[in-house]
Amino acid sequence: MREPLAFRMRPQTLDEVIGQKHLLGQGKVLRRCIEEKQICSMIFYGPPGTGKTTLAGVIANELHIPYRTFNAVSGNKKDLDTVFEEVKYYQGLILIVDEVHRLNKDKQDLLLPHVESGSIALIGATTANPLHAINPAIRSRCHLFEIKALDDEDIKQALRHALHSERGLADRVTISEDALSLIAQRCNGDIRFALNVLEICALVCEDHLIDRDLIMQYAQTPNLAMDHDGDGYYDVLSAFQKSIRGSDVDAALYYLGVLIMANDMDAIERRLLTTAYEDIGLGNPGAVARCVQAVDAAKRIGFPEARIVLAHAIIDLCLSPKSKSAEHAIDRVMQELRQHPYQIPPYLRFTPVNMDAQDRYDYDRSDLYAKLQYLPDRLKDVHFYEPLPSGAYENVLVENLKKLRSVSRSHDPAKLKRESKK
Repeated sequence: MREPLAFRMRPQTLDEVIGQKHLLGQGKVLRRCIEEKQICSMIFYGPPGTGKTTLAGVIANELHIPYRTFNAVSGNKKDLDTVFEEVKYYQGLILIVDEVHRLNKDKQDLLLPHVESGSIALIGATTANPLHAINPAIRSRCHLFEIKALDDEDIKQALRHALHSERGLADRVTISEDALSLIAQRCNGDIRFALNVLEICALVCEDHLIDRDLIMQYAQTPNLAMDHDGDGYYDVLSAFQKSIRGSDVDAALYYLGVLIMANDMDAIERRLLTTAYEDIGLGNPGAVARCVQAVDAAKRIGFPEARIVLAHAIIDLCLSPKSKSAEHAIDRVMQELRQHPYQIPPYLRFTPVNMDAQDRYDYDRSDLYAKLQYLPDRLKDVHFYEPLPSGAYENVLVENLKKLRSVSRSHDPAKLKRESKK
């Protein structure tokens, strides 16, 4: 079977690499390394299909240094031992490790001394955020370089090259300009995805012409980069919640659409409910309650109709007054507890021992509830809740709070009872 088009079109030289000007342009770091014939251990991170592993191979070719590839998931100790034997003959051998964030501790322990000494130059490739996913022992020995998604013009350049190259389609087919643009729009910066679409369309096209209708038939679903194990998934969730917080209704609906296309109701539910309570909160409790109802209804209905219910909730939350006062209040409490845990006042304990009846909490004296001190003495003047009035509801709470805080609370139940009899 013939190799896939995406494999055949892998760049062999630096000048064939498309994009990544921030690393490969004149005077940029990787081009300078190649010009100076120097190599260091590094990790390439970025979305799928952006050429991370390919670029590693190109660098090795340009430097005329032998290299070996190793997959952190499927590779084993025997594979590494073979590499270590070759190092005896090729000092500075380049080892390209795909899925480097999956490298387990046993493999790291074998590899690290060689990376440390420079007998192996490690070039890792990963779709994960290296600051979170790469073991510090590996990360501290490598330079981190982001490989960015290609833009539409970069993708179209790569597709044209594949159409004309002898390694590619060798002018056996032609493609309309709007079809070319459609592939670029749907691939989301993933050159592998784009070349795969071009290849299948080249196989089935009539009269050797690829048009827009054919692309629509074979690329019905855009490449959303929504792998749950990759950063792209969490980037969408982050943008979704931040758009609601920032009251950008159009952006929030857009990211909702991305999550709907990924059929990820669980993520939508969790993000929406978190955002409702965290960001809208006391600014509009009615909108929070409506969000809970909408999520429940959407789960009962299911997609595709659930999109309508969820859109209602998104618009409601985006355009609602917002208040993070509840979140800030509990965060202040948690910070205080981490620093200074205090004893509960004796009269608030569930079963106070050897306490006179006058000193106990009186369940029948509701008139004293708002006059009693409930915080430990050291905290009696601390206010964890600081209002952020942004809507009618919290404004009402603020007025009530002012009245309550104007009362001097007592830690002496007996005294309060005596005074109430006067």
